[in-house]
Amino acid sequence: MDYMIRGIDKDKTFRIFAVKSTEVVDEARRNHQTSPTASAALGRTLTVGLMMGYMMKNDKDKLTIKINGGGPVGTILITADNKGNVKGYVDNPTADVERKASGKLDVGALVGTNGKITVIKDIGLKEPYIGTSDIVTGEIAEDLALYYFLSEQTSSAIAAGVLVNPDTSIKSAGGLIVQPLPDISDEGIKRLEDMFANMKSVSEYFDTEKDIEEIVDEIFEGFEIKITEKIPVQFNCDCSNERIDGVLVSLGKEELKKIIEEDKKAEITCTFCNKKYKYNKEQLENLMETIKKN
Repeated sequence: MDYMIRGIDKDKTFRIFAVKSTEVVDEARRNHQTSPTASAALGRTLTVGLMMGYMMKNDKDKLTIKINGGGPVGTILITADNKGNVKGYVDNPTADVERKASGKLDVGALVGTNGKITVIKDIGLKEPYIGTSDIVTGEIAEDLALYYFLSEQTSSAIAAGVLVNPDTSIKSAGGLIVQPLPDISDEGIKRLEDMFANMKSVSEYFDTEKDIEEIVDEIFEGFEIKITEKIPVQFNCDCSNERIDGVLVSLGKEELKKIIEEDKKAEITCTFCNKKYKYNKEQLENLMETIKKN
């Protein structure tokens, strides 16, 4: 089962977020039929997005991450909330590149490094908060850590990994965010830096039968971490017939009339989950009546 935790060290000098996201990423892969490297790129973004969404305070808050580095995959876009729900897609799901000499997936080459990360936080204010930063590596986690430093003046260590099976299904996925708190000492920062320097690849930690709490204990050996909350996570698209009705109504009377006369039907596919919504002539005419009444 996929789930996510938040925790804090006993001295309250840093906080952590960790998530196991294997099922989430595999559902995204199935929805979009992504290539192995596109699965890794989208999966890392979904994984970090879950943790960033978890940081938001209110149930109605929404987080959107948009990444476009000019690479073959095009734009990666995900949205998340603070309840463990996330959805996302890539422009070119079948795009792929050669593996690195080490045999690992070359996410950086697929994403590219000529572009920006945009983070939008809709927290109920008149205007949403929008922050941007340049993409430096295309590896997702490092670039989002740089975003935090440049746009939110927050130091964050971020790791995210996705392992793909030979049959293209997702073997494992997970991630970790560590953020120092104001009371941390220089010595505390040095200890965290040393810990991260000696960490294995995050994929290796999550490619086991261990639960997240055991993984955290392994990574933070020598620290005392208190887990303060634990929630399930899922790929959850909130598209619906009502929402798609609204999309068609928003086209306006003339455009809808044209569709009725020329095609006598319509099919709309949700970008986030690829669910198809089909309308016959009668249904389209009913929507036309809705426009006339308004």
